[in-house]
Amino acid sequence: MTEPRDLELAGEVVDGVHRLDIRVYFEDTDFSGIVYHANYLRYCERGRSDFLRHAGVNHVELFSGKDGAEPLAFAVKRMEIEFVRPARIDDILTVESRVAIMRGASMRIDQRVLRGDALLFEAEVTAVLINDEGKPRRFSEELRARMGGG
Repeated sequence: MTEPRDLELAGEVVDGVHRLDIRVYFEDTDFSGIVYHANYLRYCERGRSDFLRHAGVNHVELFSGKDGAEPLAFAVKRMEIEFVRPARIDDILTVESRVAIMRGASMRIDQRVLRGDALLFEAEVTAVLINDEGKPRRFSEELRARMGGG
């Protein structure tokens, strides 16, 4: 269950767009103080996870098969990414995430990493809902509605 404090730390959702602020720490950068490229993927993962948290999707409960349901999880199937500008140590970044398309068992989430109004990174992420054997499973109507997929 998501506690109120969890949502305070998980950013906000406005008009279907989740926004999560992240500070760049020394550990995120290379020797020159520029964010190491793989960390943008980590930032986007945090954005997607907290977006789902705001939608009332709890990863542990989903995979536990709560209430007799089949154990399910999200898996990234495909990413298309573009590095536009570098982020640097001590920058405050905003990760934006929104569901662009929902299909039977997959969805595309569009994500951007911004510093103020400046676009630094963008990604189109295709995620698939799978069971514990790795087989795709259709989104329930409840899950689809929670995530803004209608």
